[in-house]
Amino acid sequence: MSRAVVFAYHNVGVRCLSVLLAHDVEVQLVITHTDNPTENIWFDSVERLAEAHHLPCATPQDPNSPEWIDRIRALNPDFIFSFYYRHLLNTTLLDAARLGAYNMHGSLLPKYRGRVPVNWAIINGERQTGVTLHRMVAKPDAGDWIAQQAVPILPEDTALDVFQKVTVAAEIALDNVLPDLLAGVAVHTPLDLSQGSYFGGRKPDDGRIDWTQNAQRIHNLIRAVAPPYPGAFSEVQGKHLRFLHSRIDNTQHAHATAPCLYTEGAALFAVCGDGRTLAVQAEYGDRPLDSATFAALFGATSIPAC
Repeated sequence: MSRAVVFAYHNVGVRCLSVLLAHDVEVQLVITHTDNPTENIWFDSVERLAEAHHLPCATPQDPNSPEWIDRIRALNPDFIFSFYYRHLLNTTLLDAARLGAYNMHGSLLPKYRGRVPVNWAIINGERQTGVTLHRMVAKPDAGDWIAQQAVPILPEDTALDVFQKVTVAAEIALDNVLPDLLAGVAVHTPLDLSQGSYFGGRKPDDGRIDWTQNAQRIHNLIRAVAPPYPGAFSEVQGKHLRFLHSRIDNTQHAHATAPCLYTEGAALFAVCGDGRTLAVQAEYGDRPLDSATFAALFGATSIPAC
């Protein structure tokens, strides 16, 4: 029986840990994160899954510390796996795995190396993403890959929609390749990093909308950070508006001044920098921004967006 130490978090962590257990991998230790009380925890718990299977579980602040490296080295694991764990693991720790350390990354590497790859793929208007299981090396998301699984990004998919697909893709990719990996016959393919890209993390303020941009780019931003993520927002006449959903609207409207927000009947629309229109759903505070609230806030049915 193969032995593994597993670093895992989020839904991908839950599903991939479940795959290891289904293949009778002896999970010697699960390392996960303590949930941040300021974060919207909308995803499943690796810690609860570990407890349900009576697996040793820990939440160290720094898994790369000498004491944790010594503890993991003493277990003499065949493999180390990282499934959406948020910290980079140093090479001293990775070297504790006798047969290699592997990470499940949420893109089709070498594209979208780095942080929040699903959100970046949507922002950039990609029509496809996926997952890659690859060997971990000193450089992030750079080691040989052994499995990939693609998923489509549909024009109105939000980050949550795509992340749910990516979670299933991760489960499929790991389940398919794991027998070969455990048997020592998995094919390792080098990544050509010149054909890819690296992206950093995102902050809530990165969701600010620039209404002078074209409708497609604004639509991509809104769906890339839609709830349960912090959301896209705009300060309009001193009012903080949060935009939850958008759809490119090809209907001809009378409001051609760009950029602007306006109501028509019960619906809310935004004319963007290129003159194209988005049908949007928004909120002010905890209230939906319907036509009555819009009129009460702005005293009109049409206002400039900048």
